[in-house]
Amino acid sequence: MGSQTGSDSDANFAEGFPAADTRREGRSAAVSADSDAACNNHVGTEHAGLTLLAWLRKQPPNSSWTECRKLVAARRVLVNNVVEIHEARRLKRDDVVVVGTAGTSPLQPQQIEIVYVDGDIVVVEKPPHVVTTRRPEEQRWPLAKRQLAPTLDELTAAALAPASRVPRSNRHGRKPSPTIAPLFRVQRLDRETSGLVVFARTADASKRLIEQFTAHTVERVYFAVVNGRPESQTVSTALVRDRGDGLRGSSRDGKSGQAAVTHLKRLSSVGPLSLMECRLETGRTHQIRIHLCEIGAPVCGEPVYRHRIGETAQADDSGAPRLALHAARLGFRHPITGETKAFVSAWPQDLATWTAFPTG
Repeated sequence: MGSQTGSDSDANFAEGFPAADTRREGRSAAVSADSDAACNNHVGTEHAGLTLLAWLRKQPPNSSWTECRKLVAARRVLVNNVVEIHEARRLKRDDVVVVGTAGTSPLQPQQIEIVYVDGDIVVVEKPPHVVTTRRPEEQRWPLAKRQLAPTLDELTAAALAPASRVPRSNRHGRKPSPTIAPLFRVQRLDRETSGLVVFARTADASKRLIEQFTAHTVERVYFAVVNGRPESQTVSTALVRDRGDGLRGSSRDGKSGQAAVTHLKRLSSVGPLSLMECRLETGRTHQIRIHLCEIGAPVCGEPVYRHRIGETAQADDSGAPRLALHAARLGFRHPITGETKAFVSAWPQDLATWTAFPTG
């Protein structure tokens, strides 16, 4: 059965949700974004394994723990181009940490585009830079901290909360929170990937959708812009958590690990870049990103999978604003009615502004 997202405090999630704040934060005394160190901080081997807070503490001019915590709480610290508010996050070698002079505002429920909804399922457009659901250890975060970095399921559930059920006020004159029914996760997209995601709204719908994902009958098609001009092909490997250098990848013997199959089709090329259609047969963690890297065509804007094991990381001169990977098509049988449901998502604006590949 799918994991149900949310917790007992989800009923309060929408109340006091921080409004968009366009005010610029003042420059911190800790690390200046104008300095070379702040603009391009690659975590070296000697600092791998440190928490984000400990790493910040070591940067010139060695600010206090309190000042470093304020930087994180103000949403001014980015790891691999994504805002990070978890001060205890363990950094890995080659992570890129940037401290900006201005904080960013968290997403609001009304900013989530709901593509389709009924009593059993909801399909939404996932923006980049937001995680699909929380990790187990984050479920215990205080409500105020979770609101600083809301997840897609939380935002979607809050957006679906029926305003008609919310009383105007209680006897103390305070406006209570809407009742928010948590969603069931049946799939996930990487944080920097955008596109279509389906959630179940009931346990029964969750169970039946997961059965379709397990049987590989769900249509999942992604578009990716990659470095190079790879041939159309099917990549079939076995993926492991550690390929030998700490990164996920294909096992050397091709047997140990989880079977992973990706059907790749080159749609067009412009200069050194190509637009690829990536059709998933299986759905392993980072599968498309790993397979494209292993055929020598890493995704533009890829922060992790830029080299095959034993090789030097390929330079990325594409100028991509983020990971150029988008979940463009999603199709499945409705878990309750059995009706065929098919959804299409247009190439997102941030990537369209960067490159004008026709995606059909």
